Amino acid sequence: MRSTSTQMLLLGAVGLFGPVNGYQIRRELLSWQVDRWLNVQPGSIYHALTQLSRSGLLTRHDLRDGSRDVAVYELTATGTRRLHELIAEAVLDVDIFDRTAFQAAFGLLPLIGDEHALELLDERLRRATAELQRHRDDGDPSANPYAPPHALRALALFGDLAQAELTWLADVVADLRSGRLRLASTAWAPPADDPGHQMTADRARYHEMIARRSVEQDTATSE
Repeated sequence: MRSTSTQMLLLGAVGLFGPVNGYQIRRELLSWQVDRWLNVQPGSIYHALTQLSRSGLLTRHDLRDGSRDVAVYELTATGTRRLHELIAEAVLDVDIFDRTAFQAAFGLLPLIGDEHALELLDERLRRATAELQRHRDDGDPSANPYAPPHALRALALFGDLAQAELTWLADVVADLRSGRLRLASTAWAPPADDPGHQMTADRARYHEMIARRSVEQDTATSE
């Protein structure tokens, strides 16, 4: 599950910010603290991007940016479909004991649009409610006469955490439905001193460089 979540996050970062270079992806994901809650090691990000490119989920453009060579990534059509599948799976797969995949998917919901995101979160709310009830039934001392009391108390902590998620999730769904919360990228702008602003300028420049190189390659092929 963790490797799938890492794949989803990398594809999602490229989807959110692409065309984008590997260093920018690394910086962005570390600002999300993925090295702490997903255990993604910074050095492994570059290797994973290479693997995703080889598998056809990303397109890698090797560009000359001023005095340096830079690898720039974009999602392919196959990569976009795979990303949407991974997001939906992570939202709908309720695991009382591990919410890592959902945590990763939630940050990528702007990529699928508010309406679809609301549908998925509404369904997660329904499934999580049912899963919590099953968990509580399983932790009932009368249903587990052979389990020591302290073990059942430990299991009860997972139930309390699940209840906290239900409360949070119900608020998110209500805010999305009312319009108080919007997931679209235009709904929020970073502060002026955010280094992410450079990514916006670089994205436009990378688009131009990729388009120019494509024209040059087409011209060379036709000659």
